[in-house]
Amino acid sequence: MELYSIIKRPVATERAVILNEKFNQVVFEVDKRANKIEIKAAVEKIFSVKVSKVSVSIVKGKVKRTKFGMGKRNDWKKAFVTLADGSTIKLFEE
Repeated sequence: MELYSIIKRPVATERAVILNEKFNQVVFEVDKRANKIEIKAAVEKIFSVKVSKVSVSIVKGKVKRTKFGMGKRNDWKKAFVTLADGSTIKLFEE
């Protein structure tokens, strides 16, 4: 897979900010087909940082009611990337 197609976007939630401050972790939405090795390589190459650990989880899409009946949002993969000591990614800082 291409590096820029693996990482889709950073996840900007309250939990993601707390993880960044306390544990030096960054949360990304990634391609569902990407594995931990590919995610690590993409983050290291794109942001020029050293990654020590990658954890992933599949987020199930919510079932929502529409005017056409019940519908479901897409499932997506979330990656928790732990950066090595001294490495930082400035995404949401002022």
